[in-house]
Amino acid sequence: MPAQWTVRPATPADVEPIAALRATVLRADLERLGRYDDHRVRQRLRDAFTPQHTSVILVGGAFAGCVAVRPAGKEGRWLEHFYLDPAVQGRGIGSAVLRTLLRHADADGVPVRLNVLQGSPAQRLYARHGFTVQTQDPVDVFMLRRPGGVSGSDVFSGPGAVSGPGGAAAASTTAGPGRRTAAAAAPPPATRQARR
Repeated sequence: MPAQWTVRPATPADVEPIAALRATVLRADLERLGRYDDHRVRQRLRDAFTPQHTSVILVGGAFAGCVAVRPAGKEGRWLEHFYLDPAVQGRGIGSAVLRTLLRHADADGVPVRLNVLQGSPAQRLYARHGFTVQTQDPVDVFMLRRPGGVSGSDVFSGPGAVSGPGGAAAASTTAGPGRRTAAAAAPPPATRQARR
C-alpha cells in the first residue's frame, strides 16, 4: 500500500521549490543525454508554470512533488511536470497519483498525452498504466493513453485518493512536441515548454 499522500492546488509561490525539484529529478537523465544546464532546466519550468493546472503533492504534510495536467482541446490532456522527491520515490505514491489522474481522464472520456526523456525509468511507469509510444526523437519519447486503457493492476482508493483538481507522482515527462516536463499527476495542468 502506498504511503499516505495528499495534494493541494499550486500557488505562484510554489514555482521555485518545483523548479529546484525538477532540476534534481531530471539531472541524471539530462546529463546522460548531454543536455543538463542547471539554469536552463529551472528556467523552463518557470516559463511554463501554470498554477491553475498544477497540484503540489504532500507526504506527511510536507512538499514531496508536483504534477500538472493541461487541457489540450481535441488532443485530450497533457500530463506534465510530474516530479516526486527522490526521498519518497519507490513507495507507491507515483503510481497512486497516476491512477487517480487517469480515473478522472477516463471518466471524462479523454486521452492523456505526455513525453518522457529517452532512457528514463519513468517510461516503464507509464507503460504499466496503459501509455503507448506514439513517436520519438533523439531526446524525447511521446506517449498516449486512450480512455479506459490499462491503468495498473489495482486501483488505489485508500488514504491519499483525491478528487477534483490536484494530484501528483514522480517520473519524467514532456509536454508536446518541443516541450519538456517530468512526471506527476493532477486533474488539469500546465503549458507547453521548449526543450530542456
